[in-house]
Amino acid sequence: MDPATDAAPKVTSEASGSAQPAIRVGCWGARGSIPAPGPATAQYGGNTPCLEVRLGDELVIVDAGTGIRGLGASILAEQDAPRASIFLTHFHWDHIQGFPFFQPLYNPASSLRITAPKQLDLDVQTLFAGQMGPIYFPVPYEAVTAQVEFGHLNEGSLEEGELSISAMRVRHPSYTVGYRIERAGKSLVYIPDNELAGHDPARFKEARQRLVNFIGDTDVLIHDSMFTDEEYSAKIGWGHSTFRQTLELADEAGVKRLFFFHHAPDREDSELSQIVAERRDEAASRGFGFKVDAASEGDEILI
Repeated sequence: MDPATDAAPKVTSEASGSAQPAIRVGCWGARGSIPAPGPATAQYGGNTPCLEVRLGDELVIVDAGTGIRGLGASILAEQDAPRASIFLTHFHWDHIQGFPFFQPLYNPASSLRITAPKQLDLDVQTLFAGQMGPIYFPVPYEAVTAQVEFGHLNEGSLEEGELSISAMRVRHPSYTVGYRIERAGKSLVYIPDNELAGHDPARFKEARQRLVNFIGDTDVLIHDSMFTDEEYSAKIGWGHSTFRQTLELADEAGVKRLFFFHHAPDREDSELSQIVAERRDEAASRGFGFKVDAASEGDEILI
């Protein structure tokens, strides 16, 4: 996907080996914290998190970072009256800052359902509208003409039509969740922000096992891998994980394919490619039986 042209993602994996995958995942943004456009990040992309998940005829969008702008243009190019379910993992800027630029919001023929974890006493609609307040954005929330429904999902599951999605709270500042999406015996787990280390030792074992069970045997895991081991020592408590921590989690949970995600904004393509190569070698030397990649804009993963 070239953000300048809003082209559709390219195919990079067909995990199911079928002409009709159960789950089709397009990556429109994989960068963390803040957009990082430029020639040094063009390979993996500079847009912040957004996934397009196709379940048969149903469209699910996960997170609304800056990548959702290009996705919105692509959707309207395909259909005049789009319908989509949008799930947010949390409300940090890098996961919502593309929302006001999502063109289907301003199309009265659009039908959108927005679901996210409730934050303290603030409901999802209030949080969404507040982002478009005059202090932050020149276009008021009242300009939204799409048919929009709001809902909460802090823990538990939701099933409707082809959609089966479960949420689990993870370790990151604010109430943040990861999602597991399942269809026809295939699954995707998306946890873009999560700190795997630094837990209270007395609670770590229980929390770790719960996370492993949530991820267990998934076809594709997309997980926060923002830091190297050396960087993490100065970033404990920031709510993010290392590449090696994520690699070991994937092995423990028995995943089939791992994608590193939430790339540091100052991580250039050459460095990230080198890290991926090193972790692939480590996975092979330790006998891990899954594929290792870093998510990039333009990826399409067929499950």
